[in-house]
Amino acid sequence: MEYTRLGSTGLQVSRICLGMMSFGEPARGNHPWSLPEEDSRRLIEKAIAAGITFFDTANVYSDGSSEEITGRAIRDFTDREDVVLATKVHGRMRPGPNGAGLSRKAIIRELEDSLRRLGTDYVDLYQIHRWDPGTPLEETLEALDSVVRAGKVRYLGASSMWAWQFSKALYTAGEHGWHRFVSMQDHYNLLNREEEREMHPLCADQGVGVIPWSPLARGRLTRDWDEETARSGSDEFGRRLYDESSDRAIVARVAEIAAERGVSRAQVALAWVLSKPVVTAPIVGVTKDAHLDDAVAALELHLGPEEIARLEEPYRPHAVVGF
Repeated sequence: MEYTRLGSTGLQVSRICLGMMSFGEPARGNHPWSLPEEDSRRLIEKAIAAGITFFDTANVYSDGSSEEITGRAIRDFTDREDVVLATKVHGRMRPGPNGAGLSRKAIIRELEDSLRRLGTDYVDLYQIHRWDPGTPLEETLEALDSVVRAGKVRYLGASSMWAWQFSKALYTAGEHGWHRFVSMQDHYNLLNREEEREMHPLCADQGVGVIPWSPLARGRLTRDWDEETARSGSDEFGRRLYDESSDRAIVARVAEIAAERGVSRAQVALAWVLSKPVVTAPIVGVTKDAHLDDAVAALELHLGPEEIARLEEPYRPHAVVGF
């Protein structure tokens, strides 16, 4: 395993971040394909043994059960101080006007609930899952600053939004002397590279670490275009993310290079993401041993300039999706 610092912070993280959305009780929440606790624990233990120290979950994943499974596994398989534990806030967790969003009331309530489910008294990286247009930005940023100062959060992160929104948030926090976001979790892979236009240059300029979600395009880059899985068959959100007219050609290029190299397609697609200097650690979701093996092996696969050019050549501009 390789390790690096998250953006310009002193926080060291593994170069593979384990996405915990795959782990949660199938009967809870909106992910019927997620793994129940016994299967989840085996893969989490294997990830820890492989040297992965960075774990990303969210309050909304499987209605909180992902956080519960994550917390118990970390307690049983490693030392809490040896891992970087990240979770998120924004999505709806209960009915009513304050059951979602980024108001001070929601942030403080949801953080307390996340800490209880995770079985810890602090999280290393607390991220806003999306932008909340219904709450004044200053209210959100001040509330986030207060939980850092209270010792319940070590660092703050953000997720998918427009670059102007992220720039405004960084500037506003700086003006008030509040803790700023140190990471951006955005949608970035070979099939959607729109973040290269504005968000990634902004992150590079501001010393913000990039931890992309869906680096394998929800598995699209790991299999033939027409092949479906249990997850893809019920993933309505995922169906909106990719476009057959241009993306099919990129999937074929990944397959070609994987065959030439004698490695899996997942390794090629992840090696491409890891080749980008702005990327700290892609967030990889796994449901099988092979998924985890491929993620770790991708660290040793170094693509040449010609291979990178072949992978990138078919790309066409996409509509921004995933916000």
